[in-house]
Amino acid sequence: MATGPQTWHYGLVARWWSEFNVDGPEIEYFRRFVEEGQPALDVGCGTGRLLLPYLRAGLDVDGCDVSADMIALCREKAAAEGLSPTLFVQPMHELAPPRAYRTIYVCGAFGVGSDRTRDTEALRRFFDALEPGGTLVLDNEAPYADSRQWRHWLSEERRSLPEAERAGRRRRGADGAEYELRSRLLALEQSATYSMHALMWSDGELVGEEEHQLQLALYFKHELVLMLERAGFGDVTVRGGYDDAEPTADHEFLVFVAHKPARSTRQEDARSLH
Repeated sequence: MATGPQTWHYGLVARWWSEFNVDGPEIEYFRRFVEEGQPALDVGCGTGRLLLPYLRAGLDVDGCDVSADMIALCREKAAAEGLSPTLFVQPMHELAPPRAYRTIYVCGAFGVGSDRTRDTEALRRFFDALEPGGTLVLDNEAPYADSRQWRHWLSEERRSLPEAERAGRRRRGADGAEYELRSRLLALEQSATYSMHALMWSDGELVGEEEHQLQLALYFKHELVLMLERAGFGDVTVRGGYDDAEPTADHEFLVFVAHKPARSTRQEDARSLH
């Protein structure tokens, strides 16, 4: 029985991600960081939404994810295009990649299925996996971006949790089956706990049904900057959205760009203790 934070990116949910989570402004935005610094590592690569376009362009990128199901689907999609990327299954807080990188990027995955202790360790792992002078780029959705969730920060609203399940839109995949995801918020306290109910139909008959839970750690801008600095990163900048705007309270997504110094003081300090 699982005792730690959980995620839902398995089984039918992973298949839904593979079928329908295939575009977005993040693809072009993160690409320029990869072009400026290779090799690169896509942490939380999922089924390859960013990774596959970069591989098609001839960029040197590896991928990892906590979900073996996601990695299997990513590898399957890559093989169908004649691509054979280095992919491995690892949670962020246990990251131990096969080589060092000039760029590590985390798109839509930091804090997912995790907590503050694990995320603090993940940032240290990113730091250690970068070459001196390397760059970490990660995005983060502001906790107030989801108005439905945000209202539950009020104590009287929090007492209404768990909320009722919300139906999703049924969508037809390339395999002819129809998929639907239904979610609901279970608990909220600087982390959100959700359940995901995944369903699959074939020829109008329900043929698959699963339920998973996810814990999402919620971070405000200044806390995440401080965590990056404590992990050893310098020259941390925050950008609003995916257009390098000055960040404001109106931005639902923020992008954090942090650099590993050419000389790693954190590693040197650690060596001096032994």
